[in-house]
Amino acid sequence: MARPRNCRRVGALPGSEYFKPRGIPLSMLEEITLSVDEFEAIRLADLENLYQEQAATKMKVSRPTFGRIIESAHKKVAEALVKGKALKIEGGDFEVAAIRKFRCTGCQHTWELPYGTGRPENCPSCKSGNILRAQEGKGDARNCLAKRGRGCRGTQEK
Repeated sequence: MARPRNCRRVGALPGSEYFKPRGIPLSMLEEITLSVDEFEAIRLADLENLYQEQAATKMKVSRPTFGRIIESAHKKVAEALVKGKALKIEGGDFEVAAIRKFRCTGCQHTWELPYGTGRPENCPSCKSGNILRAQEGKGDARNCLAKRGRGCRGTQEK
């Protein structure tokens, strides 16, 4: 019997669910599904330029597991680019990292940042330094449902 899969921690959900070639209706394209944890692996390794060991630590997985995730993600992205397929981002075993919420006392703008990114110095809207912590975040990875035997928040059964 295989060992149950652990939750993979992701910093945030992707801003878009689909990427596709321009000028071709989505209904005419083949789709490749990239899981949210594969998306996060690409973000950490290729965008943030983290070593696999560092990225694995952020995702709360082993280095070999991270290597398998990133290899699968690279293959899917390459296939979508080379063969002109749509890339759909959804599913996987993941838990969104805890988020901190901030509010500017000057312009009342609110925004969220994941834990581990440091305290913001200025409001992204008005650049004021008068910012307060608005509310504790949700989705703390310490409360991962998989550790309680109920599966991860992002798990999608097929």
